[in-house]
Parts: sequence; structure tokens; C-alpha cells
Amino acid sequence: MSNKNPSLIAHISIGTNQFEKAREFYKSVLSILGAKILMDYPGAVCFGKQFPELWLQTPIDGNPASAGNGFHIGFDVSSKEIVNAFYQAAIAAGATSDGEPGPRPMYGDAYYGCFVRDLDGHKIEAAFHDESVGH
Repeated sequence: MSNKNPSLIAHISIGTNQFEKAREFYKSVLSILGAKILMDYPGAVCFGKQFPELWLQTPIDGNPASAGNGFHIGFDVSSKEIVNAFYQAAIAAGATSDGEPGPRPMYGDAYYGCFVRDLDGHKIEAAFHDESVGH
């Protein structure tokens, strides 16, 4: 196996105004996807399966973190059950719903997903694309 991340994206960083609570939120929710903490520093933590993929941190410039309109992070998962578990874990950890698990015909017949807002208002998605369904 290569030690080089095969993804186009090296990593994503999101800011938080409540680091310890957000750290625990993402630790809980991302464990559903098989991710764990790979690096942990005061005010910054990195999650991933094998490579550092998602950084959560207090903003470097010292200004408050804010959620971007039109920006969201989508996680690709391997089943509808994982979408459902992701949603339930996120809600239990303090997220607010931005779209319960289910099909979204506007994204194609194969799509099944959910959307939540994390503790700082960042929109996150878990989606399963059923390849047995026509596009």
C-alpha cells in the first residue's frame, strides 16, 4: 500500500469556537465512519482513517470561527445503515438536523443521505450511492 494519500484533497480544516466540545462531537461522529484522531494538539485535532483528512481547530488568526454559506463537507459511506447511524450519532452529540436520512431524487436515483449542522453551524453530509440503482 502506498503511503501517499490518493485523494485530490490533502485535507480540510474547519474552525470552532468551542474546541473541546467540537473535538468530542467529531470524535463520536467520525468513529461511525471508521476515522480516528491521528494528531492531537492544544486547540487543533486531526481525524482520518489512514491519512490526516479533517482538521478541527480554533482559528489561527484569533477571530471567531464561522460557517460558510454554500460550503459543506460530504462523507462517502458504504451503506444506508451507516448514513442512518451517522445521523443518529450526530444528533445525539448535539448537531441540528439539516435533512434527515433518505433519498434525494434531485441528486439522482442512487443517492441516499443526510445533512446536519455541527456545533458551530458547519454543514456536514453522509451519503451512500447505491450503484445497483440507475443514475
